[in-house]
Amino acid sequence: MSTTDTPEPTPQKRGRVNRRGFLTGAGIAGAGLAVGGAAGAGITYTATADTRSDPATETVEFYGEHQAGITTRQQNSLVFAAFDLKPTTVAQVETMMARWAAAASLLAQGKPVGPVESRPMAPPADTGEAFDLGPNRLTITVGFGPSFFDDRLGLAAKMPEALRPLGQLAVDTTIDPSISGGDICVQACSEDPQVAFHAVRNLARIGRSVITLRWLQEGFGRASATSTDQVTPRNLLGFKDGTANIKAEEPAVAEKFVWVGEETDQPWMKGGSYLVSRKIRMHIEAWDSDDISDQERIFGRTKDSGAPLSGGGEFTDPNFTVKGTDGRTKIDRFSHVRLAHPDSNGGAQLLRRGYNFTDGIDVRTGTLSAGLFFIAYQKNAHEQFARIQNNLAQDALNEYISPVSSSLFAIPPGLTGIGDWYGKKMFGYQG
Repeated sequence: MSTTDTPEPTPQKRGRVNRRGFLTGAGIAGAGLAVGGAAGAGITYTATADTRSDPATETVEFYGEHQAGITTRQQNSLVFAAFDLKPTTVAQVETMMARWAAAASLLAQGKPVGPVESRPMAPPADTGEAFDLGPNRLTITVGFGPSFFDDRLGLAAKMPEALRPLGQLAVDTTIDPSISGGDICVQACSEDPQVAFHAVRNLARIGRSVITLRWLQEGFGRASATSTDQVTPRNLLGFKDGTANIKAEEPAVAEKFVWVGEETDQPWMKGGSYLVSRKIRMHIEAWDSDDISDQERIFGRTKDSGAPLSGGGEFTDPNFTVKGTDGRTKIDRFSHVRLAHPDSNGGAQLLRRGYNFTDGIDVRTGTLSAGLFFIAYQKNAHEQFARIQNNLAQDALNEYISPVSSSLFAIPPGLTGIGDWYGKKMFGYQG
């Protein structure tokens, strides 16, 4: 800032409604009573929606260079599960991964994982709740956490350097270990939530002698767009989320930022990616009591169109030098869009694939337990996600959000065809 610029107050002093003050102030129960009143009276918007055929019969190709569910056009529902290994052997894990691959290839076609009535006196091979629902563009994405490579299976030499734990990042003061990490992850995305749940349920059932469920998260609405033909969705704070996200139609950008290449120290990861998941609790009642001008200042975008405050439309590049009549930049230097922008992070970008979630009510405070289950893919989370996250330490939005979980997983490349399975090359097999 030059000596002629008007001084800008710190983020703690600028917010109209301080979350901590709100939660300890005059009553949580009545805080939402005025929502939808005068504060939003000046907002106009045009409703838009994706226009596509019924997805119930649509499938996503299961085999390919990369696993589906990363650059795939993002579906509307998510079930994400993390598992821990039971005392087991390498051979048992390999067998489970092979069975998972076979089952996932069937599930992606909308088929059951096995015959239903072949053994009348035994439980059916498929749990059955998705029999009549169709494939619904189901994708299943499988990965391995840092703890998978400890001494239990003798695979320490196979752990990529990029999979080393992220450690504590900026504002990570409320992380719950019980809903973080895990040896193995499964991300199931679908246009139908029951189809996604069915997929995770049946993989867990197949692996029940090898793994135990560590944590599970459902997402009821996508909070990112991964294709240029998708409308940018909104998060639960009401703002468009991920306007500048990497899109499937940008393979050169994905090659640069998403897919692991020759730089990897583990050849089995070439063509794969690294997944970061973060469960982010939003303090919705406090946010809903803040005025619209402050909400827009915090994001750096308008709430109706998603356009940057520097002018233009939703997809106009933000201009961080344009000033208003008060002498300050129109986009606040502590705004989310500015601190998360590639220009503020050495050019680093992520492929976002997040979902909105709700867990009902926080019984301790009587407030909504809801927010964003953030998912991001990149070729190196330490150089991309961690860099961006640490730069967000001064984000004005931090007053209204709290990360409660954080995980990192290595996502191996796609399966080549029948007979291939998750991590096959990692375990030392070729072809």
